[in-house]
Amino acid sequence: MNPNLAQMLVRTARAYPDQAALYLGTERLCTFEQLADRVARCACGLRDWLGLQAGDRVALVMKNCPQYVELLYGIWHAGLCAVPINARLHPREIEGILHDSGARVSFAADAEAVSGARTIVVGSTDYHALFAAHGMPVTDVSEDALAWLFYTSGTTGKPKGVMLSHRNLGAMSHAYASAVTRILPGDSLIHAAPMSHGSGLYLVPHMAEGASQVVPPSGGFDAGELAGLVAAHQRPSVFAAPTMLNRLVEYARRTRADVSNLKVVVCGGAPLYVEDEIAAVECLGPRIAQIYGQGESPMTITAQSSHEIGRAYAVGDLKALASVGHALPGVEIRIADAGDRALPVGEVGEVLVRGPTVMQGYWNNPEASVATLRNGWLHTGDVGCVDEQGQLTLKDRSKDTIISGGSNIYPREVEDALLAHAAVAEVSVLGRRHPVWGEEVVAVVVLKAGMRMTQSELDQWCLRRIARFKRPKAYLFVNALPKNSNGKVLKTALRELLAQGGEQANARTWRWQLA
Repeated sequence: MNPNLAQMLVRTARAYPDQAALYLGTERLCTFEQLADRVARCACGLRDWLGLQAGDRVALVMKNCPQYVELLYGIWHAGLCAVPINARLHPREIEGILHDSGARVSFAADAEAVSGARTIVVGSTDYHALFAAHGMPVTDVSEDALAWLFYTSGTTGKPKGVMLSHRNLGAMSHAYASAVTRILPGDSLIHAAPMSHGSGLYLVPHMAEGASQVVPPSGGFDAGELAGLVAAHQRPSVFAAPTMLNRLVEYARRTRADVSNLKVVVCGGAPLYVEDEIAAVECLGPRIAQIYGQGESPMTITAQSSHEIGRAYAVGDLKALASVGHALPGVEIRIADAGDRALPVGEVGEVLVRGPTVMQGYWNNPEASVATLRNGWLHTGDVGCVDEQGQLTLKDRSKDTIISGGSNIYPREVEDALLAHAAVAEVSVLGRRHPVWGEEVVAVVVLKAGMRMTQSELDQWCLRRIARFKRPKAYLFVNALPKNSNGKVLKTALRELLAQGGEQANARTWRWQLA
């Protein structure tokens, strides 16, 4: 059997040919039969008109739009690999991903934001020409053929291409449908979160089961718009970062919006705070699910279904609410010490994962692949523990990743941008809790002797080098960074300073204790 993910759409189109497949807001755009036809034409255009060969990479640099769906499935139908890129990234970051991936073609809403590959603007004459040919059959691929090359970063800040195959995403789809929430024909999925990340991946199980895809006209998240779409569509599911869920809850409470149609909000990107989880259940009902995953095992390490969260809420089980659930079907998790030895129940260590959803490795980065997948386990860099019921509770992120509004921000890449300034001697970037975004970025900066610099000047410097959402929201100037005897910066001391209201303190006279 051909494991190509596009085969799922072909099967759905045969089973439900006249059912609505794609909406822009409340406007019905096409049926599954019509979508499958456009996807087959797109695939033919990619192979014959653009001359792409099996395995070539095709970049998608755009915010959410209906064309994302037909392009993604057209890429797979043609036996090619999609490279999803967050359109909010800085042009330099986009260029770096295009160069590393070797993408032959990129599709974008704005050609000026993309360089380094042939770019076709969505809606242009060239874009429409892509669909001019007759369709082609779904390309046969192997299980290990790349389907999704997703760029993430570690603490080094250097982007790494996570290689995910048709088998990986097929296993992800099965895990979602069997353990997170059951999908029925006629359900809908509203794409309020970026399709370049989790929401795009959740296309796969929903498309396979005959659920329609709903793209908000704004192309992103707006609480009022989302509430309106929930009311307009049948049994809608939404993938959301915790900050999005919190804003939807606040809007529904304030306006008394009718969200009774809602099937489930699947929360991911960061663990839910218990108080936010309780508030969401009280406002929306037992319709909150939670998943834990990362780019290297997308959306598929552990999960709590809406039924499990609803039950935990009903009996006041705060321990269960604080967890991220159980391992998904086919996935194993282990809590390990520094030597990869399994730790007993209740002990805290690194979360290791193995199973069919785990990536093949990092693109063009064998050293990082070996390190992350050593001994046959994915080393997540996350720290947690498992209880007697097999529930995983996350304690910390050992990689110091900052998660703001559901987007990962890596301190090193922000630090690198700041250190490029001639006035900056040292810098350490960390996150602190924010009531709306989950976390916000704070930079603790040491200036070179005799140099002066304002927060505004550093902010403008960052905006020219990194994406706006990654830039620090606060700058704290100090005489020196706290370090231990080995010269390592003590971020725990920095966090203590922030907790003590460091921005109001005279930070320049702060005396650090050497550990």
